[in-house]
Amino acid sequence: MRVPVVSKEGVPLMPTKPSRVRRWLKEGKAVKKWSDVGVFYVRLTVDPSNTQTQEVAVGVDPGKHFSGVAVQSAKATLFMAHLILPFETVKKRMEQRRTMRRTRRSRRINRNRNVPFKFRNHRSSRFNNRCQNKLPPSIRANRQLELRVVRELAAIFPISTIVWEYVRADVDRTSGRRKARSGRGFSPVMVGQRWAIREMEEIAPVVQLQGWKTANLRRELGLVKSGNKDDASPESHAVDGIALASSQFVRYESFHGTNVRGHRWKGSVCITPALFRVIRRPPICRRQLHLLQPAKGGTRRKYGGTVTRHGFRKGDFVRASRAGRQYLGWVSGDNARQVSVSDINWKRLGQFSASKVQLLAPNTNLLVLGTSNPTRPAFCSSRA
Repeated sequence: MRVPVVSKEGVPLMPTKPSRVRRWLKEGKAVKKWSDVGVFYVRLTVDPSNTQTQEVAVGVDPGKHFSGVAVQSAKATLFMAHLILPFETVKKRMEQRRTMRRTRRSRRINRNRNVPFKFRNHRSSRFNNRCQNKLPPSIRANRQLELRVVRELAAIFPISTIVWEYVRADVDRTSGRRKARSGRGFSPVMVGQRWAIREMEEIAPVVQLQGWKTANLRRELGLVKSGNKDDASPESHAVDGIALASSQFVRYESFHGTNVRGHRWKGSVCITPALFRVIRRPPICRRQLHLLQPAKGGTRRKYGGTVTRHGFRKGDFVRASRAGRQYLGWVSGDNARQVSVSDINWKRLGQFSASKVQLLAPNTNLLVLGTSNPTRPAFCSSRA
């Protein structure tokens, strides 16, 4: 396990051993910090003895519902993450918004039949919603979450390369062969890839790797992938991120000699236990003036938004106590006297008295859950 280190100017340096970090903290040479993705790191208060960095790669395995991210160097695995993407949540909300907009436009402006029809017909559209090259909000939200995580990692790790698994719907991800044309070559994962790659190129150079190459490298490294994609474990998606990042240190190259020729794996990488985090966006509703339909009498009930009546904001990480038991979770709502606390799946753990809720970390628009001990992938290997 390695602890990220940044200089006193905020420039990422090479991670170091926990024993050295403890000595720095004891001598006052560094201070404790926490990243928004739940990674503990230190910031130096003195000039570093060396600012040279090694090659560190980030592997991003994008998906429709889940994504895997990993940070890898040639000597150690530095970070792993399982992202729960907001695709379904945003999709349902957009469908609801479309339904309510159509309902409003279907109403008559004036029901008086003595008025000419053109003055009492349906309300005309207020904007042109037929713009071209539009990125769907659900897919944009997926790519934005991946981009946010990579930006947070680039702030504490000296990222030199970002490896993105480029997805093609007409190519089999296992064999790499082109599928037969069936007229259904569309995949939500494909949409927005170029946009995400352009955004990530502002952080570090991006290398695109096809899925079948990722699978071959994962098998060569001995990493075991779980068949259950819903499982929030390193074996579900994070191992693909490790394989993608390891492609910068291990390559399948051709060779040929006097009487022999072929291909072989060349390079060296060591996969070690590392921090594992489950990350998602808090599904907070936007502030609404009315609940779908206007309230009778013009009285509006408070709904949506992030502000509560007890000084907390929705998405704040808190500790709540009740009947001698303590709960850790995120603020998800409130009433006149109580605060609702939910887990990472936004399932309510309970409602607690506001006086028994303690703020641990303010809202960062990310829900992060992880283990206190480093997590080992299904296999640790080194290839040379």
